[in-house]
Amino acid sequence: RGEIRQFSPDGRLSGVSATANGVSTSAVRNPSRFSPPWTYLTETSDSKVAWKSLVEAVSGVDGKLEIVELTDEYLHAVVPTEYPPGLTYDDIEFILRPEDNVVLYRSVSRTSVFVYPLTQPVSDKNSNLNRLQKIRDKL
Repeated sequence: RGEIRQFSPDGRLSGVSATANGVSTSAVRNPSRFSPPWTYLTETSDSKVAWKSLVEAVSGVDGKLEIVELTDEYLHAVVPTEYPPGLTYDDIEFILRPEDNVVLYRSVSRTSVFVYPLTQPVSDKNSNLNRLQKIRDKL
């Protein structure tokens, strides 16, 4: 629990490899896995208010989700993988960057399934991206 937190030197989250199912604000080398940071300035200029709203949205997005680490600027949650079902867990991470007025995030499946001879993982049917969108919609 909490061992997934792997920051790059500039405080970003880890990216998502081309052979993994997921999405990250740090996946700049894999455009298909990249998603832009969220700004909270459209809702509030107070980073503490924005973070509290995000924590509440994450907590309410899925009854199976468990927050395993929470600080004033970092959240790590796990939830069972939707596709393929029952396989493993997805890790969801958020970092609040109040100096930039943004939230960085990463949602990635711990395990990817491959079908020979394919070199791309079996699709997660965008479940990681869709889960993040549900969280965003609650904000």
